[in-house]
Amino acid sequence: MLRITPFASLLLLCLAASPARADLHITRDHGGYVEEYKAKYARIRENHERVIIDGICNSACTLVFGIVPMNKICVTPRASVGFHQAYYDKAFTFGIKVTSTEGTSDLMSYYPDTVKDWIRRNGGLTTEMKKIKNGGELWKIVDPCPDEW
Repeated sequence: MLRITPFASLLLLCLAASPARADLHITRDHGGYVEEYKAKYARIRENHERVIIDGICNSACTLVFGIVPMNKICVTPRASVGFHQAYYDKAFTFGIKVTSTEGTSDLMSYYPDTVKDWIRRNGGLTTEMKKIKNGGELWKIVDPCPDEW
């Protein structure tokens, strides 16, 4: 007969009541509204969750580097990241890409120095997407994921 002690019962209750720790797997994220990404990544930071970039992380998705601690982010061999200037929603500009100096400055203010240095070395942010594929250049910014992730 299996007997559960009061201590074991309490331990099981605590484990069942605590929230499950989740990782964010980014596989195909082309970006979106900056404020939504700021809020999402702030929640991830507050919950001490990990972020695994396992595919495309472009545009506002890259804010992860400035909001989530870098020791909580890693990249897989499928990772790529892309940076460009911020622009206004084309739904409000008759389909024309109108860049935002203020929005671009805001993006840059979040990035760590390693990201800013890469952007500077590659001509600064422009309207065109500048990508880094997995490998040495990306590993200067963020660590590759260990095998167990």
